[in-house]
Amino acid sequence: MREYLLTLCVTAAVTYLLTGPVRKFAIAAGAMPEIRARDVHREPTPRLGGIAMFGGLCAGLLVASHLTNLKSVFASSNEPRALLSGAALIWILGVLDDKWGVDALVKLGGQMIAAGVMVLQGLTILWIPIPGVGTVSLTPMQGTLLTVALVVITINAVNFVDGLDGLASGMVCIAAAAFFMYAYRMWFGYGIEAAAPATLFSVVLMGMCLGFLPHNMHPARIFMGDSGSMLIGLVMAAGAVSVTGQVDPDLLNVKAGGLREATHAMVPVYIPLLLPLTIIAVPVADLILAIVRRTWQGQSPFAADRGHLHHRLLEIGHSHSRAVLIMYFWSALIAFGAVAYSANNASMWIVLGIVLLSAVGLVLLLLPRFTPRAPRWAERMVPPRYRRVARTVLAGAPAGGGEGAEAAAEEEHEPVPAGINGATAIGDRSRFVDRRRADSHH
Repeated sequence: MREYLLTLCVTAAVTYLLTGPVRKFAIAAGAMPEIRARDVHREPTPRLGGIAMFGGLCAGLLVASHLTNLKSVFASSNEPRALLSGAALIWILGVLDDKWGVDALVKLGGQMIAAGVMVLQGLTILWIPIPGVGTVSLTPMQGTLLTVALVVITINAVNFVDGLDGLASGMVCIAAAAFFMYAYRMWFGYGIEAAAPATLFSVVLMGMCLGFLPHNMHPARIFMGDSGSMLIGLVMAAGAVSVTGQVDPDLLNVKAGGLREATHAMVPVYIPLLLPLTIIAVPVADLILAIVRRTWQGQSPFAADRGHLHHRLLEIGHSHSRAVLIMYFWSALIAFGAVAYSANNASMWIVLGIVLLSAVGLVLLLLPRFTPRAPRWAERMVPPRYRRVARTVLAGAPAGGGEGAEAAAEEEHEPVPAGINGATAIGDRSRFVDRRRADSHH
């Protein structure tokens, strides 16, 4: 576990430290497209954040290859090299799209090529455990087609959900954490060495998202772009393919102690599509709804619009940050609920807990105007928007108080996006407000 933590920290640190210089490079290179009708941000924001995330991926795999226990993964399996090859191709495609724009069909072809490269190096689905039938071996053609389909679906699901600041990186980080718990349980709990690559992939994926997230939280200083969203989608799909198609169900049957226990443990991976659909159910649901909606309206399934789930949350009155937190909540509930059910699907407490949390989530959806306030002792640890309204702010608010006063206070506390020369991800932004006010007097 310590080596996994070290890999996680190195990946997150490298991604975090690279994002600042990458932001300046993106601005200098002109990778700041104009605001489109479907965008929710107000100013042009640099993209190419995937460059920093790819650097974190390479650093995490490099460090893991020199650690005592994790280097055996590179010696006994070709999957890490297969992941790196496919990630490099999809990353180059994403960088080209962020800078110059790439046709949707060309991107789809590039995604299929990246998945095919991973298949050629051994990262493919070999068999499917089907309840009531048993283990079904796949022909090379069937395994290739199923693997390519899984990779393409996962990549586009993550790409479609990348519409709000911090949404895609946070949701994928939550999914990767749940995936790590599942894969680590199979590797360490049951002693199945074939689950080690998937465990490593999920740790590196968490580090990539955690390192980029401080730069990408609202208001975002940089976007990951397609170079980042397609990259993390491919890493997520690679982990799902590895643990689904490479782990022998018969071996799990022996390690788990019986057919019933093995069946319980294999619940999330009965079908290769089930695990990624469960872990990232919200992005996949958004993807399916978008395809149905656009096809029904006579548009291309790849045509962009403002009908995604996060856009609808904004339309009903939720703020940007609250909409992101709601999406986090549902992703965590589904992902960790599936992992908990795979560990013990005979416990009614798990089902009752999921039902209760679902009810809480529905209540949050129905309260778009509710603004939570942190207690005074915790005000320094939360963003200004969740702090209690200061008397000095209320003094300049409209007479009568009420919603007008609180709106004025909310506007006063609203953080201002960092300027072009600001490369740090976290820091006090009040100086930008003072500078603008000072310039306005001249």
